[in-house]
Amino acid sequence: MRTSHAPAPPAPPTLRAPARSAVAAAALLGAASALLLALVAAEWRPLLDLDGGISRTTHRWAVAEDGLTQAARILTDWVWDPWTMRLLCAVTVVLLLRRPAARWTAGWLVVAVALATAVQQGLKAALGRERPEYPDPVDTAHYAAFPSGHAMTATVVLGLLLWLLHRHGVGRVLWRTALVVAVISVAGVGLTRVWLGVHWPTDVLGGWLFGALTVVAAVAVHRRLRPADAGTAPGRSGGTRPPSSSPAPSTSDDPPRRPR
Repeated sequence: MRTSHAPAPPAPPTLRAPARSAVAAAALLGAASALLLALVAAEWRPLLDLDGGISRTTHRWAVAEDGLTQAARILTDWVWDPWTMRLLCAVTVVLLLRRPAARWTAGWLVVAVALATAVQQGLKAALGRERPEYPDPVDTAHYAAFPSGHAMTATVVLGLLLWLLHRHGVGRVLWRTALVVAVISVAGVGLTRVWLGVHWPTDVLGGWLFGALTVVAAVAVHRRLRPADAGTAPGRSGGTRPPSSSPAPSTSDDPPRRPR
């Protein structure tokens, strides 16, 4: 007597949850970025007053604290400079190109960072926001102010590299160290730009928001175009287990039939 097979349970929605989370994050970041952009473009007076008050206070501190100002200049011009971030990205691309399976990811990383730079420069040209001016400046910078190129570039590059580390399944110590360094760098570069008087606080906030939006969008594109790589981590010995060649056990009580 043949027993009836029970219907197979539905597959767990392992890919739907990250997709919904990405859409929600992108919507939130997009709305916040658009709102800030509109307020800056309209020169909303309460926002300008807030910018001016914070900037004047930090400039007084920067003039009084020469040691901190020198340290901020070194950090922002060498350690957290956009070209330093792009160099870090280039090194990562070279390492990815050494693995044939990761060459698509290398190209994706280059395109994402390049598009972020183009968006950043386009917004600067479109708004043409003036930078802070003081009779006793502690540092100088040129071109338009919004959004901060330092803040946006650091957010994009370090955010994407963090996601790659997580995707490749690095060890817990390395992951936590990289996370702490990235958070300190992204926050620190924004604070140094305001401290040195070359950006308004909302310039830095705009760089963070547009940078985070770029990271979320780029990760969503990668997951969409390379779904086969989502569950595997290069460097791990496990990966996706190949299907077994042994036949599945029979659930019927009848003797096996001879092949026709």
